[in-house]
Amino acid sequence: MTLPPKPQARAGRVSLWRYARLFREDLLSAQPARLYHAWMAEFRTPFFRSFLCNQPELVDLVLKERPDDFPKSNRIREGLAPLLGNSVFVTNGETWKRQRRIIDPAFEGGRLRDAFPAMLEAGQSAVARLEKLVAQGDAPVEIEAQTSHVTADVIFRTLFSIPIENEVAAQVFEKFRDHQRAQPVLNLGALLPLPRWFPRFHRRRAKETAAAIRALITGLTAGRKAEIEAGTAPDDLATKIMTTPDPVTGALFDTEEMVDQVAIFFLAGHETSASSLAWGLYLLALYPEWQEKLAEEAQRVMPDGAPGFSDIARLNLTRDVFRETLRLYPPVPMMVREATQPERFRNRDVSKGAQIVLSPWHQHRHERLWDNPDAFDPARFATTNGREGLRRAFMPFSAGQRVCTGAGFAMIEGVLLLALLARAFRFEAVRELPAMPVAHLTVRGKDGIWLRIRSREAS
Repeated sequence: MTLPPKPQARAGRVSLWRYARLFREDLLSAQPARLYHAWMAEFRTPFFRSFLCNQPELVDLVLKERPDDFPKSNRIREGLAPLLGNSVFVTNGETWKRQRRIIDPAFEGGRLRDAFPAMLEAGQSAVARLEKLVAQGDAPVEIEAQTSHVTADVIFRTLFSIPIENEVAAQVFEKFRDHQRAQPVLNLGALLPLPRWFPRFHRRRAKETAAAIRALITGLTAGRKAEIEAGTAPDDLATKIMTTPDPVTGALFDTEEMVDQVAIFFLAGHETSASSLAWGLYLLALYPEWQEKLAEEAQRVMPDGAPGFSDIARLNLTRDVFRETLRLYPPVPMMVREATQPERFRNRDVSKGAQIVLSPWHQHRHERLWDNPDAFDPARFATTNGREGLRRAFMPFSAGQRVCTGAGFAMIEGVLLLALLARAFRFEAVRELPAMPVAHLTVRGKDGIWLRIRSREAS
């Protein structure tokens, strides 16, 4: 049985500096193989101690039972600060709670229904773009570039009611790709306990691209603020967020705060969704029998390629394929929290300030939690083990009070786009260009994800 690609774990112990070099190249292969079996592992450095926790009870303690005692580690924001500022992704405490009180209403069920037509338009536009690409010949296509395009289109249409073809949207998309290439995953401040005044030595190009992105978003946000004041603003996610007062204080986001939030919406809503969709299409190419089942379901549920919001609930097999994709290739492979007081985990002392690492990548492939954990098997969710795994060991969007506010949005988007694309095209793996996952900010293909695409209508 052919298994989906998985990076080889490092063997044995390595020095801190060797680990830092491996980590900088790929977060996943820098980790030891024992993490796929261990309930907890301790790592010591001269500067901090960390504990990677896979045991579901420990993960629940940190994320669900006592989340305020384990805030996000400030080390995570070190490399992201130039772009994300003080966004909801990196804040803690009362600041984070105030931000979530304002943001969460925009992503409630009724609002998702309102955003669905724009999401569908982006998906249909992606099908049209790929049809033109397919008409040019059967050369392999780097599918991550295509999925990045469509998920960015979804964000711009649902957030600001503009398509990716809009001049400003296109510039943000291009600058964001430049920023990804310029920004390493490991910043000095993530490794060393530096005082706040000490410079973080962000790469010049990373700071330049972050500043350019934020300037473009500032223009969009200021323009929307003017439209709101004039009573001409469209009823989209940006308008909803910018007009929602904090129910506790009555305050709205100011322009700078909104720029921070839009930056993380773009990073989380575009980058992570692009990763999931690309791996989903690659898995369908590796397992054509599942691809045909999914295409048949999509044709049956949405024969004209224009489903309604309620049709998404009928795409059950597609949803299981997308869940299995998220299990095998969670977009954000690790999350880091920090202990605010001494703890006792599995008979080990955890000191105040220790880093608590929660790894969807390892928990989703854990040998003690999942049957045949490295296999692609969407049917597993109909089994007792699969249902139990979903309940205890499935956290592609985190969990508890800090679960991704766009989790419902992402599940609708992923299922819709997979169905639209599989209904219109056949995807074939390119043997000479196999994909291998690497993780920096998200799990992507080391050398891209290459597929051959053929129109179903022409075959």
